[in-house]
Amino acid sequence: MITRTLLRAFDGKTSLVVAILITIAIAVPASNLYLPVGHPLRVPNHFVPLLGKYLTYAMLALALDLVWGYCGILSLGHGAFFALGGYAMGMYLMRQIGDRGVYANPILPDFMVFLNYQELPWFWYGFDMFWFAAIMVVLVPGLLAFVFGWFAFRSRVTGVYLSIITQAMTYALLLAFFRNDMGFGGNNGLTDFKDILGAPLQAGSTRAALFAASAIALALSFIVCSAIVRSKLGKVLVAVRDAESRTRFLGYRVDNYKLFAFTASAVIAGIAGALYVPQVGIINPGEFAPANSIEIVIWTAVGGRGTLVGPIVGAVLVNAGKSWFTGVFPEFWLFALGGLFVAVTLFLPKGIVGALAQGWTALKARRVSARAEDGSDAAPEPSPAE
Repeated sequence: MITRTLLRAFDGKTSLVVAILITIAIAVPASNLYLPVGHPLRVPNHFVPLLGKYLTYAMLALALDLVWGYCGILSLGHGAFFALGGYAMGMYLMRQIGDRGVYANPILPDFMVFLNYQELPWFWYGFDMFWFAAIMVVLVPGLLAFVFGWFAFRSRVTGVYLSIITQAMTYALLLAFFRNDMGFGGNNGLTDFKDILGAPLQAGSTRAALFAASAIALALSFIVCSAIVRSKLGKVLVAVRDAESRTRFLGYRVDNYKLFAFTASAVIAGIAGALYVPQVGIINPGEFAPANSIEIVIWTAVGGRGTLVGPIVGAVLVNAGKSWFTGVFPEFWLFALGGLFVAVTLFLPKGIVGALAQGWTALKARRVSARAEDGSDAAPEPSPAE
């Protein structure tokens, strides 16, 4: 059943996107590691983690598109799932520092020594093992989404009210993680990471491997999302988006479908956060900021929600523009971002990819119509009998 669903997901578009991502996963690290410095095709060392960060953002936008574009759930709290996955990875990276920190404490991270912690908090146990941290990256965001969604969807909270409470959730987590006594580094968060799986984070090979892992994770996430939306489950999700009441009256357990999509989306967002942290080198409560979750919505809208490819394109383009804009006109970036969202809403309601697909469909229809008219206008050939 699962194999059949995955095979059905591999249409021409999915195969093309996956092939592009796998090519990028191989080409960028190979260019960085094997081409000499100064070669025009070599990707500079500092650029590799930046590209990797864009890919994790693309994963995050794809996760939001699964619930917003296909299920009609506008979540303004997906930054929380991203940050929780990042914190789980950050805790593992902090435990790997050992006695190489400023205070040379083999057990307690530096911020705990500074805050006079006498022992490691119970929720930090196990994070010295990568497999445990990997489980927490998936489990913590997924469990939060499941519990939150269980109560919200069972209570039939929808529309703008659901958007508001998702934003309230991420803001509550922001305030909680800012507290020094929470045991997560307070305002400064977690940083000064040394290595991952025994490999130094600053090494070129490690950066290349993390970039490749991000590209492959994005490809796998795309396959999973494509399999979901092209299955019978996906058709029900679209029905929930377009006519939730009618879908419920037909006998479908709408709450369960929404809960599945919301939880799966949170898991993808958590994995994206875990890949983001070692490439950026820090995780702090700022990742929970409601503004970050709103930006994710903008990425998805710009690319085209309900298209899978659109959020990836939107996330990469907007963040590449942000990197350039904040370097040239940093004080105007927020105005530019707001203007971009307004312009897309007014002139490209289906986003970049949606508008291109709509234009391509219209062009094909026009060609078919033109061929039909040419055929009807031509005089019929006389038959031999005549």
